[in-house]
Amino acid sequence: MKHTTKDTAGLYRTGHDDVERQLRFDRGTLLLEGIAELPAGLETWFCYDPRVDAYRAPAHRYGEIIGPLKGQLARNKAPRYQRRELACALEMTPYPHQQEALAAWRAAKGRGVVVLPTGAGKTLVGLLALCWARRDGLIMVPTLDLMQQWYALLRAAFPDQEIGLIGGGYHEPQPLTIATYDSAARHIERLGDRFGLLIFDEAHHLPSEFYRVIAEFSLAPYRLGLTATPERSDGKDVDLLELIGPIVYRRRPEQLAGDVLADFQVRPVHVDLSPAERSAYQQALDERNAFLQANRLGLNTLEGWNRFVMLSARSVEGRRAMRAHRAARRIAHATPAKLRALGMILANHPGARTVIFTEDNATAYEVSQRFLIPCLTHQTAIKERQDILDRFKSGAYAAIVTSNVLNEGVDVPDASVGVILSGSASAREFVQRLGRILRRGDGKQAVLYEVIARETREERVADRRRDSVHGRHRRHGKEEKDGMIEKSKEPVFQQSLWDSNQS
Repeated sequence: MKHTTKDTAGLYRTGHDDVERQLRFDRGTLLLEGIAELPAGLETWFCYDPRVDAYRAPAHRYGEIIGPLKGQLARNKAPRYQRRELACALEMTPYPHQQEALAAWRAAKGRGVVVLPTGAGKTLVGLLALCWARRDGLIMVPTLDLMQQWYALLRAAFPDQEIGLIGGGYHEPQPLTIATYDSAARHIERLGDRFGLLIFDEAHHLPSEFYRVIAEFSLAPYRLGLTATPERSDGKDVDLLELIGPIVYRRRPEQLAGDVLADFQVRPVHVDLSPAERSAYQQALDERNAFLQANRLGLNTLEGWNRFVMLSARSVEGRRAMRAHRAARRIAHATPAKLRALGMILANHPGARTVIFTEDNATAYEVSQRFLIPCLTHQTAIKERQDILDRFKSGAYAAIVTSNVLNEGVDVPDASVGVILSGSASAREFVQRLGRILRRGDGKQAVLYEVIARETREERVADRRRDSVHGRHRRHGKEEKDGMIEKSKEPVFQQSLWDSNQS
C-alpha cells in the first residue's frame, strides 16, 4: 500500500517573499514562526504565544496540521525521524486475525487500538506495523520483562538495525527504540520529534496522568495501541481515542479458541466459610458498614472508595472501619476451604503445568509452604524469578503460585491449568490471567478455576469481571447487608472438581 502522508522534514516552495515561514518542534509542542497572521482554517490547533512571537499547537496534532499547512511553509523542521525501509528477517506467516488487525489499522490511516487476548500475537501485529509504516519507531512497554521480549524480537527481525533502549539503566535512543512508560514520559519533551510511529504495548496504561504526555508531546502521525483489555476502572480509556485513535479491531478469547489459542473452559468452584469464619466475616462487615452509613458512603464506585480511604484516616472510627474491611477481605481470600479445594484441583490434574493466582502475598506464601510450590511475588529477586520460570518451562516444576506479578508482561510457557484463589473485579486482570494458559499446544485443553467463597463479596466480584469480559453489564438492584449489589436471579453454574475430563 502506497503512503500518502507527507510528514517528513524539508524545504517547500511557497511563493511567499516575506520572512521565512517554518514549523519546528519545541518541547512537546509545534511552533509556527515567521507568520504575522494565522492562515484561515488553522485556528483550531494554533494559538498565539506572545513570549516567542509565534503560534503554538500541541505536538500530537502534527498529522492533522501538516497537510493544510504545507502550502504556507518555507521550511518544515518539526520532524527529525526518517523514512526507514525495514525488511523482516523472520520467516513468519501471520494468522488471519493478525492480517485483519493490520488491515483495519491501515484503513484507519495508521492510528488506532488493536484488542487481542493474551497469547494471540499482539507483538507480531506491532512488528507488521513497523514494516508498513516505514518510519523510525518508539515502542512503549510497562515492564522490563516486556522490554526484554521486544528487544529479542526486534534483534531477530531486524539484525542489521541498532535497537535502542530507554529504561532499566539504559538511555540509548536509536531509530528503533524500546522504552518503558516511566522513562518515555520523563524524556518525551526531547524525543517527541524523533519517531514517526509510536507503539503502545499494554496501551491501557497510557491514559494515566503521568504517561499520557508520551502521546501528547509526540508528533508521530502513526500510532498503534496493543492491549487485551482497554477498559480502565477510572473511565479514562475514552482518552485512547484522542491519544492513539479508535479501537479498530477486537477479538475475544472464545473467538480464537481452538485455532489460534487453546480450547478452554472457565469453571467456578464455590466453597463455604466455617461457622466461626462466617461470624467473624459478618462482624467485620457490620463494623465497616456502620461507618459507611454514618458517612453516607458507597463502595460501588472508585470515587466512593477513594472517599472511604480519605475519611478512614481522619478518625479512630474510620481506622477501625478500614481494619474491619481488610479483615473481611482476608477471611474471604484465605479461608482454609480454598486451600482444600486447591488440593483437590491439583490432585485432579497430576503433572499438569499449573499457575495459581492470589491477590496478596500472604496467601501466596501460605500456598507455597503448604503445597511446596515455588512462589513469585514482587519481592522475588530477578534472577530467582527467571530461574523459577525456566524450571517451570522445562517441567522441573509442575506448578507455581504468584500474587499479581504474572498478570502482565511475563511469558508463562506451556501452562494448561490456572487457579484464581483471589482477585479483583477487573476484567483486565481476568483476561490476563486467562491468557497465561491459552498458548496453543497439540491437543491442549486449558481450564481456569475460580475458587469463590460463597455468600461473600467475592461472588459479586467474580460476576462483574466475567460480565465485563463478555460485554454484559447487568443492571442490579439494591445493596445487600455486606455492601454487595443484590445478585442476579440467573442460576450460578457450579462445576464439580471431579469431572474435569468431561467436555
